[in-house]
Amino acid sequence: MEKWLQEAKRKDGADVLGHFRDEFYIGEGVYYMDGNSLGLMSKRAEQSLLEVMDDWKHHGIDGWVKGERPWFYMSEAIGEKMAQLVGAGAHEVLATNSTTNNIHQTVRTLYEPAGERYRIMADDLNFPSDIYALQSVLDDHGYSDGMVKVSSEDGHLLDTETIISMMDESIALMLLPSVLYRSGQVLEMQKITEAAHEKGIIVGFDLCHSIGALQHQLKEWDVDFAVWCTYKHLSGGPGSVAGLYVHERHHHKSVSLKGWFGNNKETQFDMAHDFDQAADISQYQVGTPHILSMAPLYGALEIFGEAGIGNVREKSLGLTDFMIAMIEDVLAGYDIDIVTPKAHESRGGHILIGHEKAAGINQALKSKGVIPDFRAPSYVRIAPVALYNSFEDVYHAVMILKEIMDDRLYDKFDNRRGVVA
Repeated sequence: MEKWLQEAKRKDGADVLGHFRDEFYIGEGVYYMDGNSLGLMSKRAEQSLLEVMDDWKHHGIDGWVKGERPWFYMSEAIGEKMAQLVGAGAHEVLATNSTTNNIHQTVRTLYEPAGERYRIMADDLNFPSDIYALQSVLDDHGYSDGMVKVSSEDGHLLDTETIISMMDESIALMLLPSVLYRSGQVLEMQKITEAAHEKGIIVGFDLCHSIGALQHQLKEWDVDFAVWCTYKHLSGGPGSVAGLYVHERHHHKSVSLKGWFGNNKETQFDMAHDFDQAADISQYQVGTPHILSMAPLYGALEIFGEAGIGNVREKSLGLTDFMIAMIEDVLAGYDIDIVTPKAHESRGGHILIGHEKAAGINQALKSKGVIPDFRAPSYVRIAPVALYNSFEDVYHAVMILKEIMDDRLYDKFDNRRGVVA
């Protein structure tokens, strides 16, 4: 095993992002590998939250227009910082609401059923909340049978050609994940978008498991809309305000969920009962923004601006390459199945391993200081994050996994998921 440790040390010595590790709060003796569920707190995120609270302390209600970061413009200001991560204009990106609420807002605004074209395409592997929201939209339009789901042959991956083959004149809109939340597969977003537009289909992507882990060029790919959370790879904090993108060609449409923060800011405080819709992405806001749940994003996104998403992606792939190679070597013969694609263009920021004792393995790993997460029915997700995990972290995590398998430590734990998995 010495060769793997030496290789980890060599890679860490050449890591251009290694110094960002000191920016994060990492527990002693902890190998945190759950950044695809909740990213660790950074010192800058903590500081930006404290600074916004300080504005509240010193300015009171005038904090809406005074202080270092006036609250009245915070959603747009953070949207501008996220625009570089998704490849879009600042006027097309916004921090607002939760991911599910943003699905409702974007889909309800852009979904325009007409005649036989009323179906919405999703997939069998999608995150449940996305499906709930889409079905709700269909139900409200009287099209309860309008969901079309792309199926997976192996239960883990989606095939691009299968997706394209299902595009027909009955599909009005589609929402797919950029990265599948279980397997970590990256979909061919540009190819899918081009094929969908040839059929007149509105195309959206859920970027929850890709933003902050890999590059996007939403405007160049001509994607119509996208939604994402900010508490995973972006490390914005639990429940941090989500983000959305809508291509500027749709900004003339009347937004579905209207609220006073979607109003033109120049006339908002006229308090007129006629909605004066903002001309840019601000129109997608609804109620008063959640200031304290946005504030940590200032600091969190500042780190990404310095690190560069290209460097983040390169190291992320290196970390998961190293982990996959180690597992295949030191855990050969343990019936551990690596589900995540090995090809770089098809792999996101985490890997998924399968084993019949996965829930017990997950708990055993946590008892030894390795923090992954479990996904039913029998999988463990492991996400070494480029900004705060090292290659030596990966080495120790895999060696602890080997110890658990060698000694069958998973048998000491109930092989069932907890209430929060």
